[in-house]
Amino acid sequence: MSTQHDDEQRGGQAPRDAGGRPDEHTPRKTKGAARMTKGTSPSAGGASPPADGGPRPRKGPAKGGAGGRVPGQGATTGATGTTDSTGTPGAPGTTGSTGAGAEDGGRAPLTRRRLLGTASAAGAAGLVVGGAGGAAGYAATREEPPAALSSLGSSSVPFHGTHQAGITTPAQAHGHLLAFDLAPGAGRKQAAALLRRWSEAARRMMAGEPPHDGDSDTGIALDAGPASLTVTFGFGRSFFSRTGLTDRLPAELEPLPHFSADALDAKRSDGDLWIQIGADDALVAFHALRALQREAGGSGGPARLRWQMNGFNRSPGATAHPMTVRNLMGQVDGTNNPKPDEKDFAKKVFVPSSGSPSWMAGGSYVVLRRIRMLLDDWDGRSLAEQEKVIGRRKADGAPLSGGDEHTSPDLDKRGEDGLPVIAADAHVRVTAPETNGGAAMLRRPFSYHDGFRDDGAPDAGLLFLAWQADPLRGFVPVQRKLDRGDALSRFLRHEASALFAVPGGPGKGEYVGERLLES
Repeated sequence: MSTQHDDEQRGGQAPRDAGGRPDEHTPRKTKGAARMTKGTSPSAGGASPPADGGPRPRKGPAKGGAGGRVPGQGATTGATGTTDSTGTPGAPGTTGSTGAGAEDGGRAPLTRRRLLGTASAAGAAGLVVGGAGGAAGYAATREEPPAALSSLGSSSVPFHGTHQAGITTPAQAHGHLLAFDLAPGAGRKQAAALLRRWSEAARRMMAGEPPHDGDSDTGIALDAGPASLTVTFGFGRSFFSRTGLTDRLPAELEPLPHFSADALDAKRSDGDLWIQIGADDALVAFHALRALQREAGGSGGPARLRWQMNGFNRSPGATAHPMTVRNLMGQVDGTNNPKPDEKDFAKKVFVPSSGSPSWMAGGSYVVLRRIRMLLDDWDGRSLAEQEKVIGRRKADGAPLSGGDEHTSPDLDKRGEDGLPVIAADAHVRVTAPETNGGAAMLRRPFSYHDGFRDDGAPDAGLLFLAWQADPLRGFVPVQRKLDRGDALSRFLRHEASALFAVPGGPGKGEYVGERLLES
């Protein structure tokens, strides 16, 4: 499977839907960044607005109740992945806009009352180290709590909408993927109650609030903003038989075919229910994971954890200016993903309003593949060998046929030796849409590293996520082509696989899946 994915740049033009409207799941910017806890007083001094037009720190306690987080401003980042297989959205690992901190005319003198100051991920308008971008900050002691220094944490993504968040939303820096199976004896009624609780918790956390009222929250994300948190829910094929809803099973959930490169672990594949969590702060992402797992009820609840995977992408502010990210193979990764402003984008990615089954209107089908990269083998190859495998220059991602990263590869160009400049089995050639009957999918993956194997090799690679209106017209034909003759496949191992139906976004007052479970 392709490991290169395409990314929307942080700090660039906001993604738009197929009709040219601003994408509803682009993180929004509002004033305020951190959640304030009970007993926390507002900053005595205001902060100067960031040079990039970022958020102004609040002068009073954040709204939304005690312990609540306030949605705010911030840039967002995208996914890492492979270059040309029909695409990934998400940020190119980019500069996130970062506001200046609370400024009180200079650092306050040290006192016995220690208060922690926070630092932003510095982008073009943040605190730049050596003029080359990066993160800068300090821990200070001062007489009053600091105002928010970062617009990163204050970005929020709406829960409600035509589509669920986390599909066209620029991919965040931290991600968790989870699958659950319904417990023995649990059926449609219990599943509906669980989805109702999950949806309410997700809605609140995405808005910067605790997952529920009361004092039972873990407090993991106290003082943090939403940090572009998204939570996305899906249903596996087995869910429909367990809930007596086989008459509503989509044809698109037909099991994926076996591929020759598959070495799949059944315990880490499939599942009744699926959750994708993404956020630009690791604690915010883990807080959401923990809250939703607790709602499932553990061993005595309606659903039991089947598997979990953790991933990451480049953090906002890691580069001096917006750039396409590199994957764990060191390749510029994300150049040819379908874009939301393309006229046929929605047709490729989402089920139309008139589609069947009706409960999937506005939804999408996601293919998950856990792909381990053979990094020791790859890193031992020469630069020329690596570039031949991919069909692009490693330095800047430009195709070997010439131009820059965004120049279309010239698949017909030949060198002085008469051979194609881009090899017949180069990844960029095999995955090109024009060589696959126009098959396209929106790739939005996360990289992962799960330690080291017994032989000392890194257990690392890609949590490949491909979104499409129909997997049989998106993922399957491309993977079949890769399976037959992709040079990159020799350095990859597919170790887990799943396919889920992700319904459209909920309307106000609805929970995700309500049209399936209660219509």
